[in-house]
Amino acid sequence: MSLQKNVLEEILSSPRTVFNVQSLRMLTECEDSQKLTKSLHYYVKGGKIRNPRRGIYTKATYDEKEMACSLFRPAYVSLEYVLQRSGIVFQYDDAVTCVSYLNRIVEIDDKAYLFRIINPELWIGMDGIVQQDNILIATPERAFLDMVYLSAGNCYFDNLHPLNKIKVKQLLPLYQSKVLTKRVTELLNIK
Repeated sequence: MSLQKNVLEEILSSPRTVFNVQSLRMLTECEDSQKLTKSLHYYVKGGKIRNPRRGIYTKATYDEKEMACSLFRPAYVSLEYVLQRSGIVFQYDDAVTCVSYLNRIVEIDDKAYLFRIINPELWIGMDGIVQQDNILIATPERAFLDMVYLSAGNCYFDNLHPLNKIKVKQLLPLYQSKVLTKRVTELLNIK
């Protein structure tokens, strides 16, 4: 079987929707990056796959959360994106917000991906982060703590009732911040 056919079959049969050359090398067990890249360009030109950003290849349609987690690694979806979908923040924003090792705004296909930097020590524990296939996404409790931590308390929440206060209290020690603990204790009225 030719490399090109193998690459296309692997992409189309995979449950993933976003790929980079490294992930495709592992998926196809191809040793030659140049041949693989040529195959990818051939299928992009033929309209079989897309190349929305340098080094990123996708199926015709792709999951925006998977794209967010693929742009910069490590990264996980959090902050406003998770809080909106959990009913904690009502103001809608179409952007996908993530926590990562850098601050960056990337626009792909008219969708904004916002990355906020967080202390690398917080990456040690994956508590409050759920892995779904190729996506890392914060629980509402972790997204709430990330938001309060990154905004230095200058944030507003419309509805704190969906939060599990016990989980918030369990996650607080990860941040090793007395100021954050004080802010969260006041916001949630917990002891």
